[in-house]
Amino acid sequence: MTTLADVAALAGVAKSTASRALGRPDLVAPETVARVRAAAVQLGFVPNRAASHLARGDSGIVALVVPTLDNAFFTPIIAGAQARARASDLQLTVAVHPLDDADDIVDLGRLMRQVDGCILVAPRALDDVVREVGAFGPTVLVDREVAGMTSLVADTARAFADLAARFADDGHRAIAYLGGPEGSWQDAQRSAAIDRAVGDRVALTRLGPFPATFAAGVGAADAVVASGATAVVPYATSIGLGLVFALRARGVSSPGEIVVSAERLVAEAIGADEVPAIDVDGDELGREAMAALVDLLATGADAGQRRRLDVAVHWPETTTV
Repeated sequence: MTTLADVAALAGVAKSTASRALGRPDLVAPETVARVRAAAVQLGFVPNRAASHLARGDSGIVALVVPTLDNAFFTPIIAGAQARARASDLQLTVAVHPLDDADDIVDLGRLMRQVDGCILVAPRALDDVVREVGAFGPTVLVDREVAGMTSLVADTARAFADLAARFADDGHRAIAYLGGPEGSWQDAQRSAAIDRAVGDRVALTRLGPFPATFAAGVGAADAVVASGATAVVPYATSIGLGLVFALRARGVSSPGEIVVSAERLVAEAIGADEVPAIDVDGDELGREAMAALVDLLATGADAGQRRRLDVAVHWPETTTV
């Protein structure tokens, strides 16, 4: 079996240099790295990643923590984070922790002792709980902000404000916002942004809180019809899809009598080109969060940097009433 010593001998370098060239190429001259890698390929040598991480005093494993697997919003975030972790020679593990009781926090603390760092998606957890988790080890927040902690947020609040303002500009005088889960940080941001965007130009009805599910949208249909709204902005596309299903079952055309915004990919998939849609790039959100965690692991200090990613809004030719 080919060993690291064989690679070093073929490349004409010391074994320690070959190890650094394969494990920490930033510490070795580029021409030496190229020579060692060429020797490794020629000999069919595969580095022992576990041993490399052990030598550096880390595990090579990072965690991505979500509150549930029921919300499809988390899926592309996980995929993007995994791709970026792989590029940094890290293994990603995904764990579900809603952080709604003390035992769950203890369980997450146990996990954090076994990984190098964590991407935390905790839309409903209290700020003090999030800070407690952050104290366990290097942590990057996704889709919420807490003072003093590094975070990446998709700026859906601004996108929702654009949706509501455009509905008002198109002549809708009654708009409904279907809120998200109780205590959701993003829900509060979106609701406030919609308020600022429409002011007193329209009658704004807030309904909810709702879980981000199709069933919740179905259950909201009667209240939406009773509100007199001709445009609806749901917290999550799953809620919106349930609402549209229930409206059509009642003989209410949507879009038509009531237009309901959605996510772009969902709108395209169901052929609803006439529906206003937002475009959240979950893959980018996951990749950038992992990049921030990699930087955090390298520097060892959390500067509490906050970053908001733009969210595009796609409009049909008209949504006028």
